Amino acid sequence: MATETAVRSLETFHSWVAGQPLPGRGGLREATNPATGEPIGQASLLDAAQAASALAAAQAAFPAWSRTSFAERVRLVDRWRQAVVDEADAIARLVESEQGKPAAEALAAELLPSLEALKHLSDHGEDELRDEPLPPGQLLLAHKRARLSYVPYGVVLVIKPWNYPWGQSLPVLAAAVFAGNTVVLKPAPATTLVGLRMGALARKAGFPEGVVNVVAVDDGVAAGLVEDPRVAKIVFTGSVATGKKVMAAAAKSLTPVVLELGGKDAAIVCRDADLDLAARGIAWNAFMNAGQTCSSVERVYVERSVYEPFLAKVVEEARRVRMKDAAGAGELGPFTLERQRRIVEGQLAEAVAGGARVLLGGERPAGPGLFYPPTVVVDVGAGAALMREETFGPVLPVTAVDSLDEAIRLANDSPYGLTASGWTRNPETAERLQRELSAGVVSINDHSSSFAEPQAPWGGVRASGIGRIHGRAGLREMVQPKYVSFDSGRKSALWWYPYDAEYRRMISSVAPALYSTSFLTRVAGQLGLLRFARLWRRFGAWRLIASLDKLF
Repeated sequence: MATETAVRSLETFHSWVAGQPLPGRGGLREATNPATGEPIGQASLLDAAQAASALAAAQAAFPAWSRTSFAERVRLVDRWRQAVVDEADAIARLVESEQGKPAAEALAAELLPSLEALKHLSDHGEDELRDEPLPPGQLLLAHKRARLSYVPYGVVLVIKPWNYPWGQSLPVLAAAVFAGNTVVLKPAPATTLVGLRMGALARKAGFPEGVVNVVAVDDGVAAGLVEDPRVAKIVFTGSVATGKKVMAAAAKSLTPVVLELGGKDAAIVCRDADLDLAARGIAWNAFMNAGQTCSSVERVYVERSVYEPFLAKVVEEARRVRMKDAAGAGELGPFTLERQRRIVEGQLAEAVAGGARVLLGGERPAGPGLFYPPTVVVDVGAGAALMREETFGPVLPVTAVDSLDEAIRLANDSPYGLTASGWTRNPETAERLQRELSAGVVSINDHSSSFAEPQAPWGGVRASGIGRIHGRAGLREMVQPKYVSFDSGRKSALWWYPYDAEYRRMISSVAPALYSTSFLTRVAGQLGLLRFARLWRRFGAWRLIASLDKLF
């Protein structure tokens, strides 16, 4: 009874559907602070019918929203951005309480990049979606006027993970609505309250009813959303296994998808690298957010001549990383989920059983919370899960290699390909690494910071996903190109009936006149085309003269 009373005393948060909070009929989900194990609130879950009503609201809002001017979209995105600025510290504390990363890290890695993305969208989004004139390049179509338009899909379903519940979600939602779509966000179960706060701020910004919807649902109901034919596009971030399920379910309605599915990112430390810089940068990228980052450094290949000094420096950097204490001081927060900690422990145990040596960390601390220390390990077998599968924890395997060739080969020998980095002071080596490393993002003397650059697309190759978020490429994922052409309608098309003798002679002359690889043959053929009255009737002298750039 005491437990039930405690649950009832928690503040309850609701989904946002059609601009209003909607109490769920599907039960309650408790939100727990992973650093303490204490509940911090609860969300009411929508049942299947209520979740479907969010899609219905988004679908109903789409026609009017898709016709809004860019000026109006800029106004609302700016209001959304200001609402986030006004509550930035409170949002960071909510991320810390529900997901685990320190509030300062939440600000730096989630709030600030998302605000920069919204600002970039307001400043440049219209330019990137403006109609593009596209004069016909085909001589026989030269009489037409044409352009390329970018039109929204409709209802975009956004499914986002728990590791960056704010920074992964807000830029995608903003890009979708700026492009003229309406959205339904399904936040991760572990960070539902963060997602619901996003919906509340969209309401505060004044978006019309149904444009931005946020639904708290269980996994069974979420599967129904993915399969719903009212969804015009899906943007999913999560594991490879779940991404494959989303793609298979979306295929039932031929719904296009963007999938960002994680990585097993490699860093290469070259013999001429600044070792102090490399150790600091790699340690931060390995341990920030407790390693729960799809672009964490999870493999380091070091040229043998600098292996020992680099190893000493990176272990020393790892020693400086403090696990967060009860007062909130420290750099390393807890795991968000206990099951993720067990996965990391399992991978490390397997590696040690195969001969790996743990130089630092490797044991869960006593006391409350889902903490795990910064861990550095060496001599890991190439076939171990710690070197092949995504770890998603603060564990850094370091391996010596005999050459840059070997380092590049090992870095690319992975089913993943999200980001990669090289650490060198040699411009030629840097150019080679940028060219030969197989990943969606390659950085030199840094790793994964491009996530905070609003112009940079984010996504990977192979099992790391399909499509892109962020930047122009991410914004264009939210629209479909539409080719539009205009004909004055005053004359018949050149190729319409009748197929008389003149037409047959003329059309058989086109291929050599326009497409022969011989310049002389093309010139002779083009001069020959001028004898056909049908051509002159359709184009007239002025249009033929204006189209000379399409000849030769």
